[in-house]
Amino acid sequence: MNSENDFTTRAIHAGQDFDPTTGAVIPPVYFTTTFVQDGVGGFRGGYEYTRGGNPTRTALETLLASIEGGDRAFSFASGLAAEDTLLRAALKPGDHILMGNDVYGGTHRLVSRVHVPVGVSLSTVEMGDLDAVASALRPDATKVVWLETPSNPLMKITDIAAVAELAHRVGAIVVVDNTFASPYLQQPLSLGADVVVHSTTKYLGGHSDVLGGAVILKDETLVRGESLADQVGFLQFGVGAVSGPMDAWLTMRGIKTLGVRMDRHSSNAQRIAEALVGHEKLERVYYPGLPDHPGHELAARQMKSFGGMISVAVRGGGETARRFAESMELFQLAESLGGVESLVCYPSEMTHASVKGTQLEVPENVVRLSVGIESVDDLLADLHSALTRL
Repeated sequence: MNSENDFTTRAIHAGQDFDPTTGAVIPPVYFTTTFVQDGVGGFRGGYEYTRGGNPTRTALETLLASIEGGDRAFSFASGLAAEDTLLRAALKPGDHILMGNDVYGGTHRLVSRVHVPVGVSLSTVEMGDLDAVASALRPDATKVVWLETPSNPLMKITDIAAVAELAHRVGAIVVVDNTFASPYLQQPLSLGADVVVHSTTKYLGGHSDVLGGAVILKDETLVRGESLADQVGFLQFGVGAVSGPMDAWLTMRGIKTLGVRMDRHSSNAQRIAEALVGHEKLERVYYPGLPDHPGHELAARQMKSFGGMISVAVRGGGETARRFAESMELFQLAESLGGVESLVCYPSEMTHASVKGTQLEVPENVVRLSVGIESVDDLLADLHSALTRL
């Protein structure tokens, strides 16, 4: 697949050669755990055992690298499995990781409850404050700077290029969780990031029917003088948290329509955000597509459009916000995001419950909306009906 092809062309064709045996347009799903060898060590196509490699997973990884502009990609059983493998590869006891003070609660929990107890140190910072980022970096210890943009759930925007410049001065790598934006809307590697991670469960899969995660990076990314991609690849094989062939196939199927879906998610969310601004029952609307959003101009430079995620601060406190989240019909109350259907989440007690009492605690009056691709008029009617009943 020509790397100069448009994103939407690569999303459909990269890694997706037709089956040479039958001519099937859609490559087969390789439901096999092991592969016959042509004599001991004579691997056909390099395949030995599905934990080490499977043609369906290889196809997905080729596709992921293409659409993120990376050299290598690795597919995992979940987003957190992908993150954990990357962190194992990049960090050793005594190292320091600097994270945004608004990252996904599960990511913070992974680092604070799994990696900190074995000797990694963690601190958080307001990533939009570049002076604060520079002050928080530890020249002899910081090995990873981890950020989300837009962030979950307060939709903060981080200047990827500026943070990368600061991090690289102290020898740290920059990891961007690109789940909210998707590679269709934002390309962190082209902006100076070293690694991109995804919960492919979300926009990449797109249909709320498959769990997965991914790590994408360039060959030249080194940690302690060694290829980070090689280390991630070894741990993928050695630890084994890989995606199965059906999960890989479902994710590829979703990616084929990523561009058209993200266009609709974004246009729906833009219209909804604009309609909610100034509503008497809301204190604030968090959406980078709004001109008064603090990161609006930066998001306009970094992103193709502003995505499908909105958060709102509800007047009346946590109890009122909770009732709002529980009172909609088309917006279904559920964790996760990025599917074709609209979802509503109460982060304080759902996605971010594990960070209550920390700097990452989400205000109790915040409700998060994952805007789907339904009729925007129907979605607006659902929201206004729920707000009227508060």
